[in-house]
Amino acid sequence: MPLPLSLPAHAKINLDLRVLDLRPDGYHDLRTIVQTLALHDTVTLIERRGPFAIECTSPEIPTDRRNLIWKAASLLWRAAIGRRRRTSEPSGVLVRLDKRIPSQAGLGGGSADAAVTLLGLARLWQLSLDVPTLSRLASRLGADVPFFLAGGTALGLGRGDDIYPLVDLPATSVVVVQPSFGVSTVEAYRWFDVDVRRPARERPRPLPPGWPAWASSLKNDLEPVVASHHPTIARIKQALLEAGAATAAMSGSGSAVFGLFERPAAARRTASDLARPGWQTLCTKTVSRVRYEAALRRALAPSGRGRIS
Repeated sequence: MPLPLSLPAHAKINLDLRVLDLRPDGYHDLRTIVQTLALHDTVTLIERRGPFAIECTSPEIPTDRRNLIWKAASLLWRAAIGRRRRTSEPSGVLVRLDKRIPSQAGLGGGSADAAVTLLGLARLWQLSLDVPTLSRLASRLGADVPFFLAGGTALGLGRGDDIYPLVDLPATSVVVVQPSFGVSTVEAYRWFDVDVRRPARERPRPLPPGWPAWASSLKNDLEPVVASHHPTIARIKQALLEAGAATAAMSGSGSAVFGLFERPAAARRTASDLARPGWQTLCTKTVSRVRYEAALRRALAPSGRGRIS
C-alpha cells in the first residue's frame, strides 16, 4: 500500500489590510501584506478504495462538501476529467485533518488546508501542473488560498489572491489570541460597508532592527468596525501592546488578534498572562518563504510520483 502523504497547512496573519473600492463582482479590492506562521494543521492523504472522505480531529469542522478540502478535491478532479476520463466525483482518497488553527479567526486555516490538498492530490493523481495553473484553481476556492502555495511574507492585491513575494520579515515571535467568539468574513465586510466612519490614522511605531520600513504603519481597516461590535478585540490589542509587542492588530476579518515580539521569552510570558477560559492563546513564530517551501517539498517528496513545476 502507498504511504500516507502528510502536509503541513500553516496559519497566516494579515500584517496589514487596506480595504479599497467595491468591485462589480461584489468583492472588495484589497491591499494586504500576509505572513505565514509556524502554527499549522496537518492534512494527511491516504489512498484507499472507495469514495472520497474527510475525517477531522475537531467535531466543529464539517467533513462534507462544505469543507474547502472537499471543494479542492472536486475542483482538481474535474480539471483532470478531460485527460483522464474520470467520473464526476473524486474517489480513492481519505483525508485526515489534524486541526490546530482556530476557526473563524482570520488565520486562514481552511484556505491553507485547501491549498496543500491541491498540492498533495496533484502528486497522488500524477498530474503535471505548473504553478500558474494551480494558482488559478486556488483562486476559485477562495481569495486566501493562492497565498498558501508560496508562503513567507507577501503582498496580496485584487481580492487578495494576486500574490507578490516580499522580502521576508526577520524571524519574529508571535502571540495569537482568539477570544471565545468568531467573526464571519461576510459579516465583517457588511459592517464595513454600512459604517460611515473610516479608520483613524495611527501613529507610526518604532521598529525592531532589520524590519522593513513599511512595517512602521501597519493597520487593518476592518479592525475598528469589527471592534465596535466586539470591544474585546480592542482590549486584547491594547494588552499585547502594553506587554511589549512591537505591533499588534486583528488578523483579517477577526476574531484573532496578534502581537509581534522581538524576544521569545516575552512572547511566551505574554501568552501565559493573557490566557482566559474559553480563549485560545498561542505562542508561535513567523516562517520565511524558504522554510515554508522547503517543508512542502519534503512532505511531497516521498511519493515520488507526478511533477509540480
